Amino acid sequence: MTAIVDFLNSILWGYVLVYGLLAVGVFFTLRLGFLQFLKFGEMIRAIRGSRESDVHGISPFQALCTSLASRVGTGNLAGVAVALYLGGAGAIFWMWMVALVGMATGYAESTLAQLYKVRDGKGQYRGGPAVYMSKGLKAPWAGGIFAVCLILSFGLVFNAVQANSIADAMEGAFGVPKLGVGIVVAVFAGIVIFGGLRKVVRFAEFVVPFMAGAYVLMALFVMILHYDEVPGVIMTIIRSAFGLEEAGGGVAGSVTAAMLNGIKRGLFSNEAGMGSAPNIAATATPAPHHPSSQGLVQAFGVFVDTLVICTATAVMILLSGVLDPESGVTGTELTQQALEAHVGPFGGYFIAIAILFFAFTSIVANYTYAENAMIYLGGSSDLWITLLRFSALGMVIWGSYEAVVTVFNTADASMGLMATVNLIAIVMLSGTVVKLTKDYMAQRKAGDVPHFKGKDYPELADKIDTSIWR
Repeated sequence: MTAIVDFLNSILWGYVLVYGLLAVGVFFTLRLGFLQFLKFGEMIRAIRGSRESDVHGISPFQALCTSLASRVGTGNLAGVAVALYLGGAGAIFWMWMVALVGMATGYAESTLAQLYKVRDGKGQYRGGPAVYMSKGLKAPWAGGIFAVCLILSFGLVFNAVQANSIADAMEGAFGVPKLGVGIVVAVFAGIVIFGGLRKVVRFAEFVVPFMAGAYVLMALFVMILHYDEVPGVIMTIIRSAFGLEEAGGGVAGSVTAAMLNGIKRGLFSNEAGMGSAPNIAATATPAPHHPSSQGLVQAFGVFVDTLVICTATAVMILLSGVLDPESGVTGTELTQQALEAHVGPFGGYFIAIAILFFAFTSIVANYTYAENAMIYLGGSSDLWITLLRFSALGMVIWGSYEAVVTVFNTADASMGLMATVNLIAIVMLSGTVVKLTKDYMAQRKAGDVPHFKGKDYPELADKIDTSIWR
């Protein structure tokens, strides 16, 4: 089993996804006319007018916060530290690049999720890659593969990974037993997820802006303390990305090491193209009432995750001077040591609390993705949903004190397969994404509030729920 999983991961993560995700990002960047750069203001506009929900869907702002709850996790703290340790400062530049092209991919997949969404038995909007594969490509079998992989990775094993990170941080900072941490986290997570989708999104809407804001403010405080060194750090990142400067890292000055580690960690952190965020994007009532508006909102989520939060971690580490490839210190421990160098022992406690919030919100948000996939597979009854909830919470407790590498690698392989299927689907549906985008921007240019009109898309008549898009 270990040999099979390792082989799949070497193929999927060593070749298919590293290059495939980048290629798809560039493809959509070109086909959409550099939308993420030229229409960045439109993203802000879509978010500012998106506080309202209705009986069928959550608000786009809630969808953004929930997707950020999943995206912003241990990868933003520990993952950035690993990228710096293995690839040097230049890895951060490649994280930026993959996020910038990934914004176009994130836009495309969430726009499609909105377009093909359906109502479940309770009238709540549901959708995501499994649905647009089934309806848009007439390939329900591909949707089934995607849904099973999503439940396995995001619904179960990744929650164990997040719980493990929380338990390690709490034990290291406060000496709390790992199993006790796992039980407490599971209890509080249960309170949130047993409240259903709307309780999860209300929780995310409240917690995510607070936790992200506090973390970025800490990074700004550190930068103010070292304001004269910040320009030098930024130049080090850029120069190291092209091998123009020897920089701290496992393979200092290596362009290949910087590029590969930056790309891998960037993709893992922002999830653009993975097919995860579209599951929550589909549940929103868009404002304006057009699929592209939710795509714009979710593209902004990719920007916040990598360009803002990952950069905050990187700058704090590089300014601290604690990055040393000979020390063997990496991951969460490196991030803690960096902040301790800036603000003393409080820094270690702050990172532990940050990980608690980042990882906990990832647990509850990941569950919503898995529930969406379960409903697609026909498990919409209270029995199946309850079983899924208890399974997810059980993995939280188990993951808090266990770290079985094969199981975690299996989740990576599952996510890799899920992402591969999703990338193929969105490329095949790219013509629809382009038409939707041109329609949205043309209405904006004419001074109108964009509104999706089904009659303009006769080719979709038998593929979308026309009652939703009147």
